[in-house]
Amino acid sequence: MKRIFFPLVACAIVIAACNEKAISPTASNTIKLPYEAGYTSDFTNNVSDSNLLLVLNTYKYWEAADLVSMRTTMGDSMSVEGATGFIFNGRTDSLIGIWKKSRDSLSSVKVMMEVWTKNHSVKDSMDYIITWYKEIDTYSTGRIDSAKYSDVNGIRNGKMVYYSQYKQALK
Repeated sequence: MKRIFFPLVACAIVIAACNEKAISPTASNTIKLPYEAGYTSDFTNNVSDSNLLLVLNTYKYWEAADLVSMRTTMGDSMSVEGATGFIFNGRTDSLIGIWKKSRDSLSSVKVMMEVWTKNHSVKDSMDYIITWYKEIDTYSTGRIDSAKYSDVNGIRNGKMVYYSQYKQALK
């Protein structure tokens, strides 16, 4: 009898364990976060690969000092928040003129892309491509500067309209 009883009890426990409903972590255990997002936290990754290509091409154009092609990726107006504190809100042609002076001071640029993510804001239907990369700049004077960057590239209607950059200098 004992030989039959233990296997039956063991089988009953296994069957009961397999039939328990999985408890969703958010169903009964609501997590209270210490902050609320000021803009939004409602994002999906539903972003077209063509928008990703558009953004990645801007880095290639910067490397090649091809600001004419870079201009084709941008809307008529841009909002920019640069890592140096540079703020720009205005016509893209004016921005390209500013960036051209900066790029002309460099004899070469090498971008090594590390990560990108595609994010679609449900709030305003804008796509954001976030990039992490290392850039090595060689100035016309011979000075070399390298840093890690994290950029937010905002795309609306297939054109870049927002750019924000964060920089960590490398030693």
